[in-house]
Amino acid sequence: MAKEKVVLAYSGGLDTSIIIPWLKENYDLEVIACCVNVGQEEDMEAVKVKAIESGASKVYVEDKKAEFVKDYAFRALRAGAVYENKYLLGTSFARPLISKVLVEVAHKEGATYICHGCTGKGNDQVRFETGVFSLDPTLKILAPWRMWDISSREDAIDYAQKNDIKITVTKEKIYSRDQNLWHISHEGGDIEGLENEHKEDIVYMMTTPPEKAPDKPTYVDITFEQGWPVKVNGEELEPVELLTKLNKIAGENGVGVIDIVENRLVGMKSRGVYETPGGTLLMEALKDLETLILDKDTFDFKKMISQKYASIAYSGQWFTPLREGLDAFIDKTSKNVTGTIKLKLYKGSVKIAGRFTDFALYDEEISSFGASELYSHKDAEGFIKLFSLPNRIRAYKKHK
Repeated sequence: MAKEKVVLAYSGGLDTSIIIPWLKENYDLEVIACCVNVGQEEDMEAVKVKAIESGASKVYVEDKKAEFVKDYAFRALRAGAVYENKYLLGTSFARPLISKVLVEVAHKEGATYICHGCTGKGNDQVRFETGVFSLDPTLKILAPWRMWDISSREDAIDYAQKNDIKITVTKEKIYSRDQNLWHISHEGGDIEGLENEHKEDIVYMMTTPPEKAPDKPTYVDITFEQGWPVKVNGEELEPVELLTKLNKIAGENGVGVIDIVENRLVGMKSRGVYETPGGTLLMEALKDLETLILDKDTFDFKKMISQKYASIAYSGQWFTPLREGLDAFIDKTSKNVTGTIKLKLYKGSVKIAGRFTDFALYDEEISSFGASELYSHKDAEGFIKLFSLPNRIRAYKKHK
């Protein structure tokens, strides 16, 4: 009788490296590793070899960079999704795509289980499992961190060394990292101590520390069509190329790092350092372009949409009618969000250096102090009386 199969979300990192032998020790299952390439800087052939050497019967390496950037990262960008006013959410919207691929591989292989290496304290366990169940509620989940006796990353390192599993993490450099084309996150180690300044030279992988960035500013033009980024410095680029180029430009200028204590979905607060160089430029440019083009009421409502979209992405609720409905609103309100924003980058800072669009509601003639056909200074008197009418009535009643 053939063994039941489990599809493991595999990265080749510490957690998933020890999961393959652990599964084989504790379950009579055929382990199929699935690595979804969303832009992490890994040697995928080496990852494949490592999975086989660790005991996997088969390895899928799925290149989903283009889909990730266009359908996930850039959709969240258009929505203005920023979690708790700072976090640009790189990990959050990679998880639903990875979940989708895991389900597809499970269907192809006839697997009963999907396994992941997320801890019982993290957000990702919720995102992965919610994503899987949204696409196929019949699949079963194996989550070793909620099952085994390993209770820390130090324990995991000991287990790897005991079983001759090659890992790059050490107890001295014990950061937990997650990377894709949009960002890289850093957690754990001395970052967990709130009193500690994070160590730029050790932590940063996509960004030059600002004080080591060039001593002269860099200018970059970003062009959008209907809210989608399409050009850098006048050159039309596909989404992956465009984001890669902006990551390099912003990273070299020390742009895009945040150090945040955030509210996790599971209830606790956690500290993380996030590098999102290109994404920071895109978000700054798009938000500024929208200030020119969206009317006041739409702009105000979009801010509420952005906050809700960020919450949905952070919570792993990507495959929901609500998210699709919000995308429909964004598609409609982004019809005229077309133009170019020039940014000035200097040692970690970003400044708007020029705005170019045919769809701006800003009119220099109207906004200036001079006269114009559409606005008369005299009109303001009647407007103010009507605008302040509730205040005047309230004051009248009070003094009467």
